[in-house]
Amino acid sequence: MRKITLLLFIVFSQTIFSASKITETEKLTATCKVWGFLKYYHPKVAAGALNWDNQLLEKLPFIEKAKTKEEFSLILEKWIDDLGPIKEIAPIPAPKDVEYFDKNFDLSWFNNSKVFSKKLSKKLKFIEENRFQGKQFYVEGMENVGNIHLINESNLNPDYNDTNSKLRVIFMYWNLIEYFFPYKYQMDENWDTALEKVIPQVIASKGDTEFFMVMKKLAYKLNDSHVEFFIYQSSTPKKDWRFFPANGKIIDEKLVVTEILGDSLAQAYNIKIGTEVTKIDHKTINEIVAENRELIGASNESKYLDKLTSRFLSSESDTVEVEFLEDGKYVTKTMFWGDYHDSHRNEFKKGAKKKKEKFKLLEDNVGYVDMGILKPENVPDMINMMKSTKAIVFDLRNYPKGTIREISDFINPQEKTFAIYTVPDLTYPGRFKWSEGSKSGFENKDNYKGKVVVLINEKAISHSEWSAMCFQGSGNATLVGSQTAGADGNVSQFYFEGFSTLISGIGVFYPDKRETQRIGIVPDIEVKPTIEGIRAGKDEVLDRALLFLETGK
Repeated sequence: MRKITLLLFIVFSQTIFSASKITETEKLTATCKVWGFLKYYHPKVAAGALNWDNQLLEKLPFIEKAKTKEEFSLILEKWIDDLGPIKEIAPIPAPKDVEYFDKNFDLSWFNNSKVFSKKLSKKLKFIEENRFQGKQFYVEGMENVGNIHLINESNLNPDYNDTNSKLRVIFMYWNLIEYFFPYKYQMDENWDTALEKVIPQVIASKGDTEFFMVMKKLAYKLNDSHVEFFIYQSSTPKKDWRFFPANGKIIDEKLVVTEILGDSLAQAYNIKIGTEVTKIDHKTINEIVAENRELIGASNESKYLDKLTSRFLSSESDTVEVEFLEDGKYVTKTMFWGDYHDSHRNEFKKGAKKKKEKFKLLEDNVGYVDMGILKPENVPDMINMMKSTKAIVFDLRNYPKGTIREISDFINPQEKTFAIYTVPDLTYPGRFKWSEGSKSGFENKDNYKGKVVVLINEKAISHSEWSAMCFQGSGNATLVGSQTAGADGNVSQFYFEGFSTLISGIGVFYPDKRETQRIGIVPDIEVKPTIEGIRAGKDEVLDRALLFLETGK
């Protein structure tokens, strides 16, 4: 009996000991969350009374030494206690006339008993309930917009050969997204999981180049077409890029040339509109598509393929092996790629791009407006030309120049709300609230009475998508084309030492709260370019729009 009791005691003791063990990744993941939470919630920290970055760097060596949950929790408990007492103001009354959007909001990690003691969990909950209610020290909402930008962030000149210095940057960025990215709930990978995965990668990275690659991949996990990553300072020498002499579109596992950018190079290698590229440097288009997914920020597949095209049509090498499909045969050519993108070098250009018209009349009294080049000062003349047409085609396969308000006044018979928004609540970080929407038009009996068609595709992003929503709000517009980029909302740009990155800063929805992020603007009539159509010089999207205007179908 004594032996059995002793055995049970040993097993029980081992179980307890094993359960309290905590890994390096678990500690750092939890530390990141607590540090970020205190940064925006603790009255003293959120008010800017401390150098919060330095506090983190001071605590990380002690956290590294902790071997158990109990040791780890004690360090964090003491850290919180050392910040001083918190005035109890709970319950904080909910603001009147505020409707919350809470798909992003989750502080349930407080109760993770695997890493936190009950006492620590209670302290965190108390801070939430008695959170800071003043002006945030580290972030502020942009006036009349709502998306946040950074203020008062200390510039510590990160040492990219020092693990803790690199972790500080990751912690800062992860918490910005955790509390202020409106579309966190739509990401493919859970943001907590992304943090757990990135910490070992940060620790293993050596120097700024490897760290920037880790950081870039983390940023692109947002699945947001607005996300870009710009490196300003790096120990790696700046690359001299060379370019394929044309733009293209990925169709049926091929890159199909859609636009000639360098006439002389294109002629030298018999590259024309409709030319099909099947391999670049011995890699198929499918292989290139697969290997770049972590390196491009995109909300959906359409925009990913669009962004990817410019990536693999550039090279550090002057000579590139390119395989073409010509007359049913695969032909490999060793090409010279040039630097014709440089405005100081014109020997490859020779007027490849034709001057486009801002607006014009097509056959059968149909107007056409290129929204990408139409400027506000051009709108009165455009309206004067278009007011007696039977239909107008507005081409939004581009980025418009802020003309939609005037145009909506022209086509709308009355004022309508066409978009509503979610914006961060800085008094309760992580929560978003619905804000007033955008309206267009006015009571106008003299509005345009003809049909309105809007052309869209993956080139339409952000303001272009917002403009498409404005057209839809008129109730008199038919959208023709394909899925847009799926990234609407004002952009927030975050600057770090050596790099910066972007995100969509507010949530954009239809008035009935239907989502636009990742989905994009969905056309009423879907049509995509084909290889045959491109080769024949057709604009199949425009052709389909004109067919609709002729037949009503």
